[in-house]
Amino acid sequence: MISNLAPILEALLLAADKPLNVEQLSKVFDEHDGVGSKQIRAALKTLQSSYAERGFELVEVASGYRFQVRQEHAKWVAKLWQEKPQRYSRALLETLSIIAYQQPITRGEIEAIRGVAVSSNIVRTLLERGWIRSIGHKEVPGRPELFATTKAFLDHFNLQQLSDLPELDELESWDEKTMAPARGVQPEQQELEAMAQEFQAMQDETTDEETVH
Repeated sequence: MISNLAPILEALLLAADKPLNVEQLSKVFDEHDGVGSKQIRAALKTLQSSYAERGFELVEVASGYRFQVRQEHAKWVAKLWQEKPQRYSRALLETLSIIAYQQPITRGEIEAIRGVAVSSNIVRTLLERGWIRSIGHKEVPGRPELFATTKAFLDHFNLQQLSDLPELDELESWDEKTMAPARGVQPEQQELEAMAQEFQAMQDETTDEETVH
């Protein structure tokens, strides 16, 4: 019987190279350890509270729990690396935002919303990043492929579920205090805000066109 579970979970999460969920953590223990999902969740909650005054925190994302640098310390941590964070094109962010807010969706439907063709390079980049995946085919003539976002997408943007995406009418009030803390040096907040704003702009353009006609 394990009497002090928290430090063991802490060690597991520190050693892991990706988030671990409760089920994955529970598989580490044998029957005689007396550790179940309830005990693991309670210990994780204890750990989260213990880091209240630390420079890092334990957070839950779509794939599980992970340690990350608190947002307020990210600007200093970023100075450890010389390279600049990767920036994505407006076309890529538009495509990703449409998929995120309208999924499941076909390539043709994305093109109808954007008003231009979707580059194969954009789709390939999103697939290679693991941010989108094919989930089947739409039952219409030609059976076009359907795309949706992934857990990797949610993890990157510090989201637990799709309902955590920002409401489009709340974007103007968005700031670092209302956004889930980033992992440190990657601009998840800026990318997600830009993505949502692109989608809002496309919706506004569509509304304007309908008004004119």
